[in-house]
Amino acid sequence: MRSYSITKQSLKMANENAIHAYCMKTKEKNVLMQDAVITKTAKGGYMAQGTDGKGNKMTTMLGKEKAEAAVKAGLAKMG
Repeated sequence: MRSYSITKQSLKMANENAIHAYCMKTKEKNVLMQDAVITKTAKGGYMAQGTDGKGNKMTTMLGKEKAEAAVKAGLAKMG
């Protein structure tokens, strides 16, 4: 059995790079996006599409830095 060491710093980095969005169906703010896929728009912006924990689809716009940080942290895939 392996034991994993999770430090406060690694949790803080994961929370900083996590993508949150507004869920239109449930009217909840700052819902954590799961299974996020980031795409680049025609005008050069970044858009993240994913689901909340209940299976509802979510979309949000991101800046370049936030999008790259989420991909680097492993919280999203580049599409």
